Amino acid sequence: CSGFQYGFTFDEIINDDDFVIDRGDVKFLVDTMSYQYLVGAEIDYVDSFEGSQFTIKNPNAQTTCGCGSSFSV
Repeated sequence: CSGFQYGFTFDEIINDDDFVIDRGDVKFLVDTMSYQYLVGAEIDYVDSFEGSQFTIKNPNAQTTCGCGSSFSV
């Protein structure tokens, strides 16, 4: 795996310094430290016969691991 790891959790609290990305039914919260590495990234939800998952296309990532859960800049 590479240096940084993507992670998703449910959160009820929006901190004052969180970046909020509102897409109608869903809000994504990104902390200030992570935001700089995710600017321009695209998050998608894929539901297929193999299962369901979030996919991330991050233009800032120089390398990614085979499983797609980590990256380095």
